[in-house]
Amino acid sequence: MTNASTEPIRLTSYSHGAGCGCKIAPAVLEVILHGEVENLVDPALLVGYGTRDDAAVYSMGDGRCIISTTDFFSPIVDDPFDFGRIAAANALSDIYAMGGRPLMAVAILGWPVERLGPELARRVLDGARTTCTEAGMALAGGHSIDAPEPFFGLAVTGEVQESLVKRNNTAQPGDLLFLTKALGTGILGTALKRGILPEQQIHVLQETMARLNRVGTTLAGLEGVHAMTDVTGFGLAGHLLEMCGTDLAVEVEFGALPVLPGVQTLISQGCYPDGALRNWKNQANRIEGANDMERMFILADPQTSGGLLIACDPAGSNQLIRTLADSGTSGHPIGRFLSRGSDPIVKLV
Repeated sequence: MTNASTEPIRLTSYSHGAGCGCKIAPAVLEVILHGEVENLVDPALLVGYGTRDDAAVYSMGDGRCIISTTDFFSPIVDDPFDFGRIAAANALSDIYAMGGRPLMAVAILGWPVERLGPELARRVLDGARTTCTEAGMALAGGHSIDAPEPFFGLAVTGEVQESLVKRNNTAQPGDLLFLTKALGTGILGTALKRGILPEQQIHVLQETMARLNRVGTTLAGLEGVHAMTDVTGFGLAGHLLEMCGTDLAVEVEFGALPVLPGVQTLISQGCYPDGALRNWKNQANRIEGANDMERMFILADPQTSGGLLIACDPAGSNQLIRTLADSGTSGHPIGRFLSRGSDPIVKLV
C-alpha cells in the first residue's frame, strides 16, 4: 500500500512506540492500579490482577472456568496484515498462558482514518481474522474509534477446567525453567522502526511474533507443569520476577537463552527500545549477573507476542520436551527455581 507520493506507508512511523514496548512502566502502573476505591470481592473470581497474571479467571461453579483478557498496542511492523496477525497472536497468548482454550474475540481498533484510510484498517482486521481462524475461533465483533495514532488488539474469552488453571506464581523450588520463543523482538522492532533492519530479519521477526502459543492448552494437562506465563512488555526479567513471587528466586543460564539473529549486533550499535531502559530501572536492584549491555538489554527487552515461560518439575521435563517437539515448538531448560534467600531474585550464570 502506498500514499499519493508512491512512498510505501510505514505503520511504525505513525506511533511514538511499538508493540508491547508501549506498555506503561511498571512503577507507574503500580500507582494507577492502587486506587482509593476497593474492588468488589467475588469468591468466584479465582484470578484477578493482584498477582499480575496473564488473564482473569472466573469459576462457573461446575469445574469449568471462563478466562477473560484484553491486549492492544501500536504497530510493531509496517505491513497492516502482519500487524493484525501479530496483535491477535499476542492477545491470544494470555489465554494459552493460563492453560486455556480461546472461544471468541472482539476487536479493539484505533485508527487515524484521514491519515491512513479505511483500506489499511481493513487489512489489519483481515490479519487478525487469519490468526483467529488458525486458533479455531471467530472474531465476533469489536469497537473502533478515530484516533491520532493507530492501535489494535483483541479482547478474548476462553475456557479452562478449574483443575488445569496455570498461574504465573505457582512454581516450586527445584522446578526447571523453559522458554518457547527466542528473545529480542523489541530490539529488532526498534531497528525496523528506524529503517535499518534487513529484509530477512524483518521476515523472522514477523513470523516469530505471529506464531501462536497454543501449546499452552496441552501443557496445562501435564502433571509436572506447575506454572506458566508469557513474556511480553516487562521483558524476561520482569516476568521472571512475577513468577518468583515472594518465596522463590531463579537462576538463569544466560548462554542457554534463545535470542533472535542480529540482536547482539544491534545492542552494540545502541539500538534498543526506550521500554527496555524503563524496565531495567525498575528491575536492576533485583538482578545479579547482568553486568554488560548485552545481558542487560536482552533481559529487559520488552517482547511482543513472546514465548511461554514454563516451570516444570524435573521428573516431568522429558514429557514436556516431547510435548513441545510434537507441537513444533522448541524448548530446553534455561534455568532453575530456588528457595528465596537474600536478594537478588534473578541470578544470571
